[in-house]
Amino acid sequence: MGYAKLNPMYEYVKGAVSKPKKVDGHSHGTYQIMTHRESPTTNPNCQRVYVKPADAYARTTPVKSTEIQARSRFAAVAELVNTRKADVSKIASDQAAFLAQKDTPGGKKTMKAYLWMICGDQYDQG
Repeated sequence: MGYAKLNPMYEYVKGAVSKPKKVDGHSHGTYQIMTHRESPTTNPNCQRVYVKPADAYARTTPVKSTEIQARSRFAAVAELVNTRKADVSKIASDQAAFLAQKDTPGGKKTMKAYLWMICGDQYDQG
């Protein structure tokens, strides 16, 4: 871990400052991640820099079948949500059903979450 001194025009930086660039199938450079400690302290060094190798976030295990199923379900439900959102014949009924369940216990608070619930149930049944 190192400490970072920033240009005075920046108060602080959080997140990835740089990421490796992939060229011809291999990565050049490293990840540089900066954090800013926000908890109260007397230590003036609140900006930290971490450098990780280019392959730090590379997957080391094979993809499990449950992950493949979850990914395909997500893609299918996302397509159903987009289709339903664009279907003019269902907009009014979906809005009425959403408002009816919104303030109930366990009700979805946004229209997008409601559509994901409806389309997810539809995908799981069929």
